[in-house]
Amino acid sequence: MSRWGLVLGGGGVLGAAWMTGALDALERVHGVDPREADVILGTSAGSVVAALLGAGVAVAEMRARQLDEPVSTGPLAGLRWDAGPPAVPAHPPRPRWRPGSPGLVVTNAGRLRRLPPTALLAGLLPEGRGSLAQIGALVAALHGDAWSPHPGVRVVTLDYETGRRAVFGTPGAPAAGIAEAVTASCAIPGWYSPVVIGGRRYIDGGAWSSTNVDLLSREPLDQLYVLAPMVSFALDRPAGWAARLERRWRERVTRRCLREVSRVHGAGSEVTVIGPGPADLEAMGANLMDGERRRLVLQTSLETSLHAFAAPEPLTWPPLEETG
Repeated sequence: MSRWGLVLGGGGVLGAAWMTGALDALERVHGVDPREADVILGTSAGSVVAALLGAGVAVAEMRARQLDEPVSTGPLAGLRWDAGPPAVPAHPPRPRWRPGSPGLVVTNAGRLRRLPPTALLAGLLPEGRGSLAQIGALVAALHGDAWSPHPGVRVVTLDYETGRRAVFGTPGAPAAGIAEAVTASCAIPGWYSPVVIGGRRYIDGGAWSSTNVDLLSREPLDQLYVLAPMVSFALDRPAGWAARLERRWRERVTRRCLREVSRVHGAGSEVTVIGPGPADLEAMGANLMDGERRRLVLQTSLETSLHAFAAPEPLTWPPLEETG
């Protein structure tokens, strides 16, 4: 394989656990080390995983950490970032009761149809009060104030004033340390406070797209692997209303991802996309921030992702089917 890339999508705490299993499967089936990808594009939870890979953390070390096993080798050895309150609580604190960024809506008044509905919603949602200090501390412990030593690591955020994507780690992007960029990429609107970088506020890149695959349409890559915790090509049928709503949202995210993939594929790259299947979704439930399910999700992904990479199915339209 000459030049290849890795896209790590958003999906909360459980999305990160699922991606760890998927990275393990990628190593086993294709014999590649995710740390050696030429480009690693991370959004939201995927940006945390991208930062770990960029710091040289092996997938086996990530897996051990997710399973609460001791990590005695590599950059994570001896690190503690979980003291005190949980880094990612299962539910958000009460937000401030005013729109987070009216300017985002005003600035884009003439192009609202070109703006993803999630980006518009992000401007209207109240500003969150949650803190991502622990995640920032983890990334800073690995990288300090600098960017990743891996030159291909990129982190997607949304400029909270303009509603446009800002991709840190690319030429022309605002100057920032990777810890700042990752916390910005994880700043879910209405849940976490925006992150100020260079005097501007930035929020979760997932407010534009869960995967942002299209950002690599001009990248000369022979192969691109997309690990997308919010993309599903087969759905379960959960009984609870919250889980049913979550599955409906997945349909929209999946279709958007496929449109982005078509642009990259049209530019000449082979693209493989995997996402959680019915067994993974059952393990996840409705709340992707529910850390109590983290180990179950990872253990399930270790099996399902191995099958997905070993026997990939062609991408088709419509992309979804329901599984009883």
